Amino acid sequence: QVQLVESGGGLVQPGGSLRLSCAASGFIFDYYAIGWFRQAPGKELEGVLCISSSDGTTYYQDSVKGRFTISRDNAKNTVYLQMNNLEPEDTATYYCAAVYRRTCPGARYEYGSWGQGTRDTVSS
Repeated sequence: QVQLVESGGGLVQPGGSLRLSCAASGFIFDYYAIGWFRQAPGKELEGVLCISSSDGTTYYQDSVKGRFTISRDNAKNTVYLQMNNLEPEDTATYYCAAVYRRTCPGARYEYGSWGQGTRDTVSS
């Protein structure tokens, strides 16, 4: 049974940092690309960035370039989203998702497994 569990969300001031984690179980982690998505209050779900099985990064959102990075630890079956210089516009529920392919897909619908989300609030 595929399971993804996000953690690390919370309240942070503008300019601050958070690191989200996505712990995976129930599948061969090395074979999957993992993406991070977010949904702000009243807005649609949007892609943030993705990491391929070979550690390549794909940005789905230009606004996070230079501020967000993604990494994975295959030994721990975990993907991390490091978010720096956070802005109020980054306030959202963040979800990780997995897709059985080596490279990052271009479409959200390709992701077959999703976590339950973790809430991130950027506010002074």
